[in-house]
Amino acid sequence: GDGQNLVTEDVTVVEGDVATISCRVKNSDDSVIQLLNPNRQTIYFRDFRPLKDSRFQLVNFSNSELRVSLTNVSISDEGRYFCQLYTDPPQEIYTTITVLVPPRNLVIDIEKETAVEGEEIELNCTAMASRPATTIRWFKGNKELTGKSEVERWSDMYTVTSQLLLKVGREDDGVPVICLVDHPAVKDLQTQRYLEVMYKPQVRVSQNYPLQGLTREGEPLELTCTAFGKPQPTDMRWLRVDDEMPQHVVVSGSNLLISNLNKTDNGTYRCEASNAVGKSHADYMLFVYDSRAGEEGAIRSVDHAVVGGVVAVVVFAMLCLLIILGRYFARHK
Repeated sequence: GDGQNLVTEDVTVVEGDVATISCRVKNSDDSVIQLLNPNRQTIYFRDFRPLKDSRFQLVNFSNSELRVSLTNVSISDEGRYFCQLYTDPPQEIYTTITVLVPPRNLVIDIEKETAVEGEEIELNCTAMASRPATTIRWFKGNKELTGKSEVERWSDMYTVTSQLLLKVGREDDGVPVICLVDHPAVKDLQTQRYLEVMYKPQVRVSQNYPLQGLTREGEPLELTCTAFGKPQPTDMRWLRVDDEMPQHVVVSGSNLLISNLNKTDNGTYRCEASNAVGKSHADYMLFVYDSRAGEEGAIRSVDHAVVGGVVAVVVFAMLCLLIILGRYFARHK
């Protein structure tokens, strides 16, 4: 028969879990229901189990349903299971059990444990022995990247390896690279490796004194050089670009001090720092102004303020005089 009075559904189950097979009769007439395995061996005949596999257990039996559970499902259990109804003529329908196998292991191999800024490194993530083949996704921090995957089949299992080529910069130091698996048998399966990136120093020169205003003759100047890199810079030095360093300049570690500026000090002062990766520098351009620079403008602004005040007082006095004279002439008219 065509099984028109029987109903069942396909079953998808993760290896090791429980699969439940249901054979249902739409219009029951008390006919016998039985369940057979892919080898056509009877698992249950009504509520009796001829098969000696104790992993099959009766969940429900009635005139309209035979429901059976299969515990600890393995790959060998996959296939078609047959529901039969002993009517005249007999009816039969099948259900398919599909077994999913999550990846056995997830590993990231990295070409270099420590990379130098600007290098392109190779990372490989392998998801072993899954079914079906897994999809591998890459992330650097929160940003998704694109890798190239290869699939190998061993018997009924699949091993997937994804290759990621990544050009690293200093901003990648300490950032996790994540290999994440998309697979119907598992959720949130991922592994990660932290990048270690070496980079040459970043150098900055700051002016400690004077904090604001002009660098003027006779006054002191103090500069500080800061440098960060990986590894941390061990060699730091000051020099004067295109000229000799003045003898009265005092260099103490990262600090440069000129206690009494004069115009011969004009020029570009450079702080250089180096580490195992390379060398970098930062420049400070010094221009020494006259000792009275900045004061003349202040004096001129004071003079303008005084003149403006005197003019205002004179105008006010003249207005008062006009008012008084006006009132006097009005009285004696």
